[in-house]
Amino acid sequence: SAAAAQPSDRERLLSVARSFRRRVYRSFRSDRPNRRDLPWRRTDDPYAILVSEYMLQQTQVQRVLGHYGPFLASFPDATRLATAPAADVLREWSGLGYNRRALALHRAASTIARQYGGFVPQDRGALLQLTGVGPATCGAVQAFAFGIATVFIETNIRRAAIAELMANPTLLPTLAAQQPIPDRALIPLLQAALDRRDPRRWYYAVMDYGASLGRMARCDGALANPNLASAAYKRQSRFARSTRQLRGAVIRTLTQTDTATAAALSELSHTLGPGFTETQLSGVIQQLCREGMVQIAPGSQPALYQLPRDTHMQRMIQL
Repeated sequence: SAAAAQPSDRERLLSVARSFRRRVYRSFRSDRPNRRDLPWRRTDDPYAILVSEYMLQQTQVQRVLGHYGPFLASFPDATRLATAPAADVLREWSGLGYNRRALALHRAASTIARQYGGFVPQDRGALLQLTGVGPATCGAVQAFAFGIATVFIETNIRRAAIAELMANPTLLPTLAAQQPIPDRALIPLLQAALDRRDPRRWYYAVMDYGASLGRMARCDGALANPNLASAAYKRQSRFARSTRQLRGAVIRTLTQTDTATAAALSELSHTLGPGFTETQLSGVIQQLCREGMVQIAPGSQPALYQLPRDTHMQRMIQL
């Protein structure tokens, strides 16, 4: 019958996934300007890949490129990173932003050194126990460092998958029709399209494909950014005159000086331009102290602020 001749939802999904994979790989082979040659793609060292994934969280590739090599030169393996003073880690990280990630990576390195002999684990459960590792970072490390075929979603993968679903709106009508589109709607397509023989190459290709869609949307308006339809889409808040700018300025100042008084730091509220108050700055300093990113030098009167200098990480390694 005619009804029986209609392809099932599963068959339709597999057909679209095959077409999607062919298109992504064709673009990766032929579109050299959009194929990115990145230093973390030239290594299979799990630690170096882990460092790149922390740096790439919420940060553009171009900014990471300037910090990745120097950071690895200073901390070439997990044990060296774990035993380094947190202040040194923050100094190397300074300029990347979201400095919490530096301390998260520092703590993760401590766990790796203590529990895994300095070797990054490949087990999903073990990776997710590391400070600062979520599903996307875990999946990326598994795929790029260990060749494990697992589905994960980051911004460029999301953009590519949403574009494919929007081009095939009847593929999964109950999910794809939702606006905004939840990540769970993308999983069946990504599972079906995944190159299980070479997940590393597949993810390089689909990430570059998604990045090219983003560039096209920004450059000439030829198409809307597909990620605008995503439930996970969040427009990044403005950096200028933000708490993030104040936090970064405090950390940057303390990377350049051993210690600073509250009065010296208060000058930041003036040098950063209008819109900041000393009360805001004081609140930021206290928040950084609570988070362990800034310390008061023991016995200092008046209080001297400094980057963390305790040897907690080093003691944990030695135990």
